[in-house]
Amino acid sequence: MRRRSIMKGAWATGAAVALPAALTACAVEDEGGDAPDTSDVDFGLAEGEGEIVLGVIPGWDEGIVATELWNQALTSAGYTVTVQEFAEAGLLFEGLSSGDVTVFLDGWLPVTHATYLETYGDQLEQIGEWNSNAALTVAVPSYVDGVNSLAELNDNAELFGGEIIGIEPSAGLTEAVQTATIPTYGITDLELKTSSTATMLSELDSAIAAEKPIVVTLWQPHWAYAKYDLKNLEDPEKSLGDVETINTLATQGFSAQFPDLAEALGKFTLSDDQLADLENIVFTDHEGDVPGGVAAWLADNDFSSLIA
Repeated sequence: MRRRSIMKGAWATGAAVALPAALTACAVEDEGGDAPDTSDVDFGLAEGEGEIVLGVIPGWDEGIVATELWNQALTSAGYTVTVQEFAEAGLLFEGLSSGDVTVFLDGWLPVTHATYLETYGDQLEQIGEWNSNAALTVAVPSYVDGVNSLAELNDNAELFGGEIIGIEPSAGLTEAVQTATIPTYGITDLELKTSSTATMLSELDSAIAAEKPIVVTLWQPHWAYAKYDLKNLEDPEKSLGDVETINTLATQGFSAQFPDLAEALGKFTLSDDQLADLENIVFTDHEGDVPGGVAAWLADNDFSSLIA
């Protein structure tokens, strides 16, 4: 079940963290390498010490770039940082609840990760929201005519080969589509095909290159909306919920152990424009070199203003 990240470049890490066997079976630790030079960046953080494990899921790109921002900021401030990748959200939340993961920067509330909060909420801290304009979506390329709403999807099942291309089976987006969207709109003639975010994006890219119809589960903000001309299918019954927030979650006791850091993380914000620019630099200009792309973005943007 182990797999490597599709992102290019190595994430800077500190000491390895021993995780329980149930987690290491699907967790992927980055391989180390030369960290980008951020000596000229004023992160605005007080010096600190201690070990911080940042949990992240490959393919959840807003979380990847936000995590690397904080990886570089915390490393610069003197913390020993490990970025730990997990193949599934459930494993990450389990690690967060047990204390094997310290911070997770990609918690979607109130809908997407509600199940995990119900299960592990007593062992977690909600540190703060850093983006307040997130949304779950089902999208098609704009050249797909005659399908503008989820209510029209089932009648056009043949157009899409009877498939909705999804992401990871454990993702909150997958659960929302399976348990709410599909029954709400009577989508009986299309099957939700789950695999991984990377696979979904690859199939989307191939379909658009060939100008073929495709329907995918997606979310905003995401760099795919800048790269491709997409349209979200209308959701008049609000099966995917309304606008959500992206939150920083921590293991229980984090604020007591790292009060200054918890305060800074609680103030952290990224606007839609800032996040889109950051993702574009990382995934387009730097072709997925996460540390290099984030360092390039930091050279032209004031990190300290993000925690003011």
